[in-house]
Amino acid sequence: MQKIPGIDIQKHDKSNRILKISLENEIIEKLIFPFNKFDVTALELKPFTRFTLAKSLDDLTDNKLSELMNSIIRDRSTGCFIIGPKDISSKINETFLVKLSTAIAYLIGIPNHDAMAGKYYARFHVKHEDSSDSYLRKAYRNMDLHTDGTYVKEVTDWLIMTKIDEQNAEGGETAMLHLDDWEHCNDLYNDPVGKQNFVWGSPKSKNIDYKVEHPVFSSDEKGRPTISYIDQFPEPQNMDQGNFLQRLSDGLEESKNKVVTKLPVGYSVIANNYFWLHGRKPFKKDKDLSRELLRIRGKFFSKN
Repeated sequence: MQKIPGIDIQKHDKSNRILKISLENEIIEKLIFPFNKFDVTALELKPFTRFTLAKSLDDLTDNKLSELMNSIIRDRSTGCFIIGPKDISSKINETFLVKLSTAIAYLIGIPNHDAMAGKYYARFHVKHEDSSDSYLRKAYRNMDLHTDGTYVKEVTDWLIMTKIDEQNAEGGETAMLHLDDWEHCNDLYNDPVGKQNFVWGSPKSKNIDYKVEHPVFSSDEKGRPTISYIDQFPEPQNMDQGNFLQRLSDGLEESKNKVVTKLPVGYSVIANNYFWLHGRKPFKKDKDLSRELLRIRGKFFSKN
């Protein structure tokens, strides 16, 4: 495995497909000054400042970190890693984590505009009580396995989810499934209904005023299955589509090959959105439950 000074790289304890990348204190300390150059408002209003942050991170590793992350995220055999500070200190606050997530994102590609938040990233809380129109914030429901970007026109190659904070949280583990590990993939991929165009909408909170059409299953340049699916947003137009979606949902949730893990506070999980699905286990009820996540999703840089 490649060695990078200031970076600890290990296989994840729950999956050989996932790498855990920990930033040593020497890297974190050297990021404080360049990260303080811009406040979060500047990052939101001036896109070029996000590239400056990304370069400041990559320069500390002689560009080896960006090479490593891109090699992982584009590799079908892996396609996922978690990354964050090895040690959490008082210097690593929510603002620092927004900037670190931004830097990581801009070493991989260009984030999409997140219509729900009105900027290139979204932050959302999961709490005891919720009246929203999406599973996203419903703490005590299972968030079924899905991919992101199913209901938007933008290309969504990858996503980043960063755990900003968590208090009084039992349960709520991240669940993930690689398409090549899914027991029912071949059966459903080979069903012609899965390659029909489905209509995909979204609830009002997403701030999307259109619907899109695309199949559940496609294939990559080597003919391997890719998937674009979420259980809440498809609008089946006939019995075949409705029954197919039910089989798909059941097959995903009953999979024995899901990776179920607790993401540490301060860490981000980055996954290829075409062959990794993700979800969340329910939390145990607690009136003081609080979790805040940051999400960025986007497209890869074009290869030169």
